Amino acid sequence: MKRRVNVIGVGMTKFAKPGASPEYYEMAREAGQKALADAGIDYKEVQQAYVGYVYGDSTCGQRAVYELGLTGIPVVNVNNNCSTGSTALWLARQAIESGAAECVLALGFEKMEKGALGNKFDDREPPMGRHAQVMIEVQGMSAAPPAAQMFGGAGREYRFQHGTKKETFGKISEKARNHASRNPYALFNEKASLAEIMASPEVFDPLTRLQCCPPTCGGGAAILCSDEFARKHGISNPVYIAAQSMTTDYASSFDERSMIKMVGYDMTKEAARQVYEASGIGPKDIKVVELHDCFTANELLTYEGLGLCPEGGAEKFIWDGDNTYGGKVVTNPSGGLLSKGHPLGATGLAQCTELVWQLRGTADARQVQGANIALQHNLGLGGACVVTMYRRD
Repeated sequence: MKRRVNVIGVGMTKFAKPGASPEYYEMAREAGQKALADAGIDYKEVQQAYVGYVYGDSTCGQRAVYELGLTGIPVVNVNNNCSTGSTALWLARQAIESGAAECVLALGFEKMEKGALGNKFDDREPPMGRHAQVMIEVQGMSAAPPAAQMFGGAGREYRFQHGTKKETFGKISEKARNHASRNPYALFNEKASLAEIMASPEVFDPLTRLQCCPPTCGGGAAILCSDEFARKHGISNPVYIAAQSMTTDYASSFDERSMIKMVGYDMTKEAARQVYEASGIGPKDIKVVELHDCFTANELLTYEGLGLCPEGGAEKFIWDGDNTYGGKVVTNPSGGLLSKGHPLGATGLAQCTELVWQLRGTADARQVQGANIALQHNLGLGGACVVTMYRRD
């Protein structure tokens, strides 16, 4: 029988621009110590650690965890592109759920370089070669950053299908900046108007610069445990994982010659379906969501992939304000990847941290009133999508 998995401790660093952050192990130490203090436990009680990062040498996870203690526990390094942090969380959840461990650390960090993401190994086939081939066949290739071409191309495909205004994508970024202005951990705390967002330099139609997430440095952590462990430590009514699913690419990512499908729409849709089915909770029950808004185009597509609005209904959803406070579901109260920042290995755990705070009612100026169910969506091209449902009864 599967066991319930609780999230009893979370922590994160303030996100920073490349060149302005501490060393990766220092960010990991800060996030990990905060999560342990939040849980009220000593590191010696942690039995396993799953540590995520994308850019770094092998066993950086061990170097990071050693900042918390030298107890000889298994440390597993995780790299799953932009969904790395939530993949570490997924593995930690499995360890608790299966009975392999009672208390597990999921830790993520990233020390990034300035500029757009690129390949580090040019002497072999890139892992996203099939994705790039779809893009070349559908829309060609330009000098713009590859990720912006992919997600921008998906946004453009959606716009041509539904007649969506360019300003609709900009509205998402305006919302993100507004939310991030309330978040002391966010990289960008200044609001930006729709006019400013649309006037920023175009990166790839329909995306302007202020509609693309920035390279970011930071760390995040979560402590997961069983019910028995929580009771032993006097922890009552914790946030718990009601359901979780990970999907990878389906044939539709490559066979349908669709930019929308290539950037993971079907991964998102199926992972969400599995989570809704397993939890018995539907999208109409959710009041707060942290979703993967690496570009405004992906946030728009994800509204529909998660079932937050009907297919083709994202533009109305956005202009009606149903994606923010006072609407149907508050999306990315943290400011999301667009404004909080996107340190790849830490992103999924920062999303987890925000949602745990929301369900505890401790999110301060960002608090979504009455939130007792939350949904997390973290997507990595190449590909992996992790969707997680949290509850606090």
